[in-house]
Amino acid sequence: MSVDTVSLTGWGRTAPTTALRFRPRTYEEAAVAVRGCGPRGSIARGLGRAYGDAAQNAGGSVLDMTALNRIRTIDAATGLVVCDAGVSLHRLMEVLLPLGWFVPVTPGTRYVTVGGAIGADIHGRNHHVSGSFSRHVQDMELLTADGGIRTVRPGTALFDATAGGMGLTGVILSATLRFQPVATSLMSVTTERAVDLDDLMARLTASDHRYHYSAAWIDLLARGRATGRSVLTRGEHAPLHVLPARARRTPLAFRPGQLPVAPALVPRGLLGRTSVALFNELWYRRAPTYRIGELQKLSTFFHPLDGVPHWNRVYGRRGFVPYQFVVGFGQEEALRRIVRRISRRRCPSFLAVLKRFGNGDPGWLSFPMPGWTLALDLPATLPDLARFLDELDEEVATAGGRVYLAKDSRLRPETLAAMYPRLPEFRALRAELDPDGAFRSDLSRRLGL
Repeated sequence: MSVDTVSLTGWGRTAPTTALRFRPRTYEEAAVAVRGCGPRGSIARGLGRAYGDAAQNAGGSVLDMTALNRIRTIDAATGLVVCDAGVSLHRLMEVLLPLGWFVPVTPGTRYVTVGGAIGADIHGRNHHVSGSFSRHVQDMELLTADGGIRTVRPGTALFDATAGGMGLTGVILSATLRFQPVATSLMSVTTERAVDLDDLMARLTASDHRYHYSAAWIDLLARGRATGRSVLTRGEHAPLHVLPARARRTPLAFRPGQLPVAPALVPRGLLGRTSVALFNELWYRRAPTYRIGELQKLSTFFHPLDGVPHWNRVYGRRGFVPYQFVVGFGQEEALRRIVRRISRRRCPSFLAVLKRFGNGDPGWLSFPMPGWTLALDLPATLPDLARFLDELDEEVATAGGRVYLAKDSRLRPETLAAMYPRLPEFRALRAELDPDGAFRSDLSRRLGL
């Protein structure tokens, strides 16, 4: 097991802290690292795609789980897969797609590990029909604070605390996952424009149930009658018969493309209001008013930013602050108010996505709940950004909503308590399982988890 000292950030590249990094190659080495973690504790880390400080541990240790990356068994008849927690969704796609199986849930990047997917209980464009990642976990092996390994299954308190628990109940070592069958590696995509936020919500409410995947890019710089104008994209896994003859020869090929690496140094002002407004205008205008049945690669539909390695560098050295919240159905006016506030403040976010969530899953700190979720990225250099986001937090909490911990780096603990009603149960189980604080992170200290 290798050990070194590193400075780490989340994908947003803000608030770096230094920790001792262990790289276990076996479950036994992971247990040794946990038992010897010291007074500042330890936290598991995968590919570093949590945007905030959930996988950082200032002055403590971090377990880099990426060497534990074996796919142990595949049942090609049922789609059941047993794999180590350090396996990435990208690797699973490489291996399982040629066999006719696809991951049940994927976020906007395939470069997340299985352990991270469970710990953050990730969601994707199909939440309204498929739920979050933990719904498709049959069981998992969890390394707890006493150095023991427990098999954890759905329906238990430990499973519900671990799914969305941000790695604070233990180190996920492996999991058994249920994949979904697909006939091809292409998507059949429908794209349409919505003239404003109300038009978008009406379209989603009326027809979202007809699509497996659905999400809308939203222009948060548009104002007046155009406030919330959007490009809505929905899709299904393409059946074999719609493919061109040449593509039918290798219908399950997985060939994600890649563009040049984003530069390490980015000119100041590249993502200012003027440039983002221009981008948004062009993006909206070039989108079709209505187009149905376009064939796209999986990588184009689900993970367009993965084609640009280190795309987070485009925000410059100071990084960016992601913000994602959900408010329930019936709270549409709260969503309108928040979108208008962002629009009036002229926040330059070219990565803004609105989706509908379906029924939530039982994770005590799992983010999704039935309702509307909006995700945006903001340059960390925006004036008074912290105060502005605090104000949005209050609006979200008053509406009975919550923010996503996997993207958070600045939420206040008193606001967290208002957003997650099962937080006391989570803290109580943590105190019972881990009385000495073997598992800690910058996020857990900041929010008192």
